[in-house]
Amino acid sequence: MTNPTIILYPSPGMGHLVAMVELGKFILHHHPSLSITVLISPPSFNTGSTMDYVRHISATVPSISFHHLPTISLDLLSFPSMEAVIFELLRLSNPHVRSALASLSRATPISAFVIDFFCTSSLPIAAEFHIPTYFFVTSGAYVLAFFLYFPIIHNSTTESFKDMNQLLHTPGVPPIPSSDMIRPMLDRTSSEYQNFLDFSIEIPNSAGLIVNTFESLEAKPLQAIREGKCNPGGNTPPVFCVGPLLNTENQREEYNEVECMKWLDKQPSKSVVYICFGSLGLLSAAQLRELAVGLERSGKRFLWVVRSPPTEDKSRRFLKPPEPDLEELLPAGFVERTGERGMVVKSWAPQVAVLGHAAVGGFVTHCGWNSILEAVCGGVPMAAWPIYAEQHFNRVVLVEGMKVAVRVVEDEEEGFVSAEEVERRVVELMEGAEEVRMEVAKKSVEAREAMANGGSSVAALGKMVDLWSSALCS
Repeated sequence: MTNPTIILYPSPGMGHLVAMVELGKFILHHHPSLSITVLISPPSFNTGSTMDYVRHISATVPSISFHHLPTISLDLLSFPSMEAVIFELLRLSNPHVRSALASLSRATPISAFVIDFFCTSSLPIAAEFHIPTYFFVTSGAYVLAFFLYFPIIHNSTTESFKDMNQLLHTPGVPPIPSSDMIRPMLDRTSSEYQNFLDFSIEIPNSAGLIVNTFESLEAKPLQAIREGKCNPGGNTPPVFCVGPLLNTENQREEYNEVECMKWLDKQPSKSVVYICFGSLGLLSAAQLRELAVGLERSGKRFLWVVRSPPTEDKSRRFLKPPEPDLEELLPAGFVERTGERGMVVKSWAPQVAVLGHAAVGGFVTHCGWNSILEAVCGGVPMAAWPIYAEQHFNRVVLVEGMKVAVRVVEDEEEGFVSAEEVERRVVELMEGAEEVRMEVAKKSVEAREAMANGGSSVAALGKMVDLWSSALCS
């Protein structure tokens, strides 16, 4: 008899696809008798370096196979946001998902179908084949608590979040200003809002919720979820915390030869602030210059990943930006003046390796969940500067809930961060923020414990695999 198969179906976004494949590697490490098949919807837009990562996994982890679904042609100009593009891509991929599940189920017993929330529209397809379906939550338990509770907020309000000007209360979650709500959900009339609402409504119909987190990092929302407070009167599926799942390929030996890693080797312990806004986070040209001025004034050592600003060419807004021209983007003489204590790199750095380096003592981050987990694992305190997606929500959680970050404050009208604010937060991060520093150091130890044999995340995985086995036998 062939080994039972787990089918993983991620969104094509870098943070989503990598986290789900890392889940596959985690499953196989502890339960090697299983096999993993990943369904890939080829994107026609910028998702970061996902295909390089897929090729690497294909070459090094033979128990994970990738099933590439047919390409879907989309008119990118007709979509208001990246989220809208992804929801539509995955909806249009459903006939191909049905075909893939049909052929795979003939070849091997399928224990579980694990889907990203962007893939909610595929839930009924798995039900046709009587395959238990689990949602994989790539944004943490605070965000999951909100989504479970979201139908209640929706049914008790009529205004869009962007117009409310009030605090939103979810069990287990700090009060979230309505203006800090997940960006594509700010307008109640948008397709993205409706798609996220559909996900929230479907959560109770899943067999379980797999979360890229660990128990002690998000204890309050996890308790509220498990006690049924986020979905009162309804079904709450079991929750399995199996993180932190990180792309530790970022630690590969060849990355030690990357110029910025050699530079970090020469810096004193905890002396460098690392600035990076994720694989898709882009700042305007004016904001880049302002950040540079603030960094220079701070007097602190820094490693800064600079990307080109968003394009004004609408036909290219979802495509990969060109390599940045540092002389054009940064203040005249900035690189030369700060060369003794700073390093600017273009577009990319091996982030897990950077955040794990002894020289790094602070991280200015866009608050993407994978970056948060990488900083927590590295024991690096954060300055929270959100840009898009759920990052404004995450900033509230980081500062008020987890207490592992200081808040970067933007201008309320424009969302612009002044040089004075950059200087203030960098200095605070590197010289003060003692409680934040102590808390993130504690969580770093707990993250390692969770992923060790006998740890909470390994135990949660074991319980989930037992469920999958019993589902096959029944």
